[in-house]
Amino acid sequence: MGNKYSGLQIGIHWLVFLLVIVTYCAMELRGFFPRSYRPGFNMVHVSCGITILALMVTRLLVRLKYPTPPIVPKPKPMMTGMAHLGHLVIYLLFIVLPIIGLVMMYNRGNPWIAFGIVMPHATEANFDIVDMLKSWHVTLAKLGYFVIGLHAAAALMHHYFWQDNTLLRMMPRKRS
Repeated sequence: MGNKYSGLQIGIHWLVFLLVIVTYCAMELRGFFPRSYRPGFNMVHVSCGITILALMVTRLLVRLKYPTPPIVPKPKPMMTGMAHLGHLVIYLLFIVLPIIGLVMMYNRGNPWIAFGIVMPHATEANFDIVDMLKSWHVTLAKLGYFVIGLHAAAALMHHYFWQDNTLLRMMPRKRS
């Protein structure tokens, strides 16, 4: 076992990172554009969300198959436990958040677009479900800012304060 994650794991990690940025920006920045641009922003948001879901499930399966490279020097058990909890929250958040979004879009009862394709929808809208799911989707998305910030702060603390290889394990390999 090496001292880094596999190239596939590293690639998925950074691709999800970029997609999360695009997904959040699609919603946060849409208000700065004319209302006629909203369907485009929504399509980008939904398409990125679906891609994040697929990549997170793939990443989880890959993580179950390949062992995690060791942290050197080895952290205290409490730190390891906190890291496992943090990763569990990240996996749950970025799997559950897109699923809620998809169920919400389906239950609106009108056509919606992902990847430029009209997606299936319920024959009749259920706005009680849509409103409840939207509330959860927005709340979890806001929680995402906090979780992402903690994740980044923890990686930087490991690198600069505890001076271990946690951050380096997820950095892309240098080309020779």
